[in-house]
Amino acid sequence: MGPKLVQMEKVSMRDRVGRALRAAIISGEMEPGVVYSAPSLASRFGVSATPVREAMLDLVREDLVAIVPNKGFRVTEVSEADLDQITEIRLLIEPPAVGKVTPVIPQEDFAELRELAQRIVTPAEAGDLVEYTEADRVFHLRLLSYANNPRMSDLVSDLRARTRLFGLTALRERGGLVDAANEHHAIVDAIESRDPDAVESLMRAHISQVRGPWASPSPDPTT
Repeated sequence: MGPKLVQMEKVSMRDRVGRALRAAIISGEMEPGVVYSAPSLASRFGVSATPVREAMLDLVREDLVAIVPNKGFRVTEVSEADLDQITEIRLLIEPPAVGKVTPVIPQEDFAELRELAQRIVTPAEAGDLVEYTEADRVFHLRLLSYANNPRMSDLVSDLRARTRLFGLTALRERGGLVDAANEHHAIVDAIESRDPDAVESLMRAHISQVRGPWASPSPDPTT
């Protein structure tokens, strides 16, 4: 099933298409190496090809897709080394950053944070990888926003996009997606308990799943 867009406003068509494409790439709904034409994607979205081409050019600049002349766009490959390096950087940034802000997150914000966490669980229960990925992105960037460091948030957002969350489909098929989604509620619980060490530990375990057993096929030791 491809990504869906509902009742898109003309003024934000390009951004909405771009967000849906980005989520589909990150979740693996759009596969690396496959060439996608603007008209075929436009048909899936129920829009004209123009905003799809515009959005795809934005993704070219983010190195998420590459132009294939006279054919369309190919989702770029991410190597095992890329995944290792990206995960290492995220682990250096996110757990300590969220742990540091744990004592200062306003009590009145926890209703919002729990709602954002539930927005990840709901699509997980429905098996919707595109909505899951977008909700996951929003949650993590919201936590980082308390650090008041836009450069850091932009860097993490870019790293998350390049990670692609390989293996999410397999995790869904094995019934583990809901468990992964519920980890966000556990993170909020630890933050509300004002326990930075627990927050860092939970964040580290959660991010490490990018390179966990479900994230990408293990290399064959015989090759």
